[in-house]
Amino acid sequence: MKQTIAEKILSQHCGKTVRAGDIVIADVDFCFGQDGTSGMIIDSFRKLGVEKVFARDRFCMVIDHSAPSPNIGVSAIHDKIRGFAGEHKVKVFDVGCGVCHQVIPEAGHVTCGDLVLGADSHTCTYGAINVLSTGVGSTDLAIVLASGKNWFRVPETVKVIANGRLPKGVYSKDVILHIIGDTGAAGATYQAVEFYGEVIDALSVDARFTISNMAVEMGAKCGLMRADGKTMEWVKAHSIRAPRPVEADADARYAETREYDLSDLSPQVARPHTVDNVCGVEEVAGTPINEVFIGTCTNGRLEDLEISAKILKGRRVAPGLKLIVTPASRRIYIDALKKGYVETFINAGASVNNPGCGPCVGTHQGVLADGENAFSTANRNFKGRMGNPNANIYLGSPATAAATALEGKIADPREHKRRL
Repeated sequence: MKQTIAEKILSQHCGKTVRAGDIVIADVDFCFGQDGTSGMIIDSFRKLGVEKVFARDRFCMVIDHSAPSPNIGVSAIHDKIRGFAGEHKVKVFDVGCGVCHQVIPEAGHVTCGDLVLGADSHTCTYGAINVLSTGVGSTDLAIVLASGKNWFRVPETVKVIANGRLPKGVYSKDVILHIIGDTGAAGATYQAVEFYGEVIDALSVDARFTISNMAVEMGAKCGLMRADGKTMEWVKAHSIRAPRPVEADADARYAETREYDLSDLSPQVARPHTVDNVCGVEEVAGTPINEVFIGTCTNGRLEDLEISAKILKGRRVAPGLKLIVTPASRRIYIDALKKGYVETFINAGASVNNPGCGPCVGTHQGVLADGENAFSTANRNFKGRMGNPNANIYLGSPATAAATALEGKIADPREHKRRL
């Protein structure tokens, strides 16, 4: 049939066989907004004059970006969200539930083969479990909320093959940073990316979420993976609907195929102020850091906290350094408590925040001062991210972040390999 995963999923959702470049109207399985976008979704929905949402169980709103509220204006938006949810009997993940891109799949709202739209650019995260998911604007999301449908241009697909065996101290965050550094921030604009190879196969589902999450940082609409045994086990443990796994045909047509051997990959760091400004950690080692942030929809999962806690256990962060840890969901927070990771962080001198986006966007927690350097496990380091255009943000893995917190300067986690 010569179809990619994206072509197949869109074909199934519009009722005909489609190819890259086709314009289609397709049924959407699930859609959502977060507190930074839901206010505009509600306003746009009301302007349409529609009395009911298309399906109460296929839409939700998540209060995660500014949670708890930092000011009166944000509190008004949160109040609007809760009021709309009560009026239309739709789900709200309120303050403390966690980040949308963790709580939505964790709660089972998406499954293999789905078509999902979210009013947040990192909706591509769910591609790790074989979902065609992508971010849209609030007006587009309101259209979906009213009709259950939206229009799509079927994307071309880039095939990425990551082979080899990752060295100790190197993780999925390093893999995707390396690929983005090679591809460029606009290297896959409006394309789907399919990830394959020995490296992907060896990763946990948590680690795969990190890679799909950052597909948008090279311009991609989505970052898709096939549904292997690990995927099916994860989905069956979480999803409230039956999975419909989709695989690309052996003769599928790709715009490009990019192959990598990552056997000798070093920990990667994205330097200010673009995500594709990537280098090996050795090139920036020793750079002074004022704040380390471990969390977000990219690296706030239990596996990430475990990696960080192993390095930090029984140690203290560097004098004067602020370490902020934010679990991606309430469930992760509870599991981290049970496993002793939270106690490890607190004893190391960290501030452990409520589940949510935390300092990532820069609306409340962990806002940087002028001239400060931050090291973050988030997905973006743009000027002004984390609340201050006069600060600098470096991105890397939880292991690199933890090592950096101990030394007060960018540090190589491989120096702590006995703990990894």
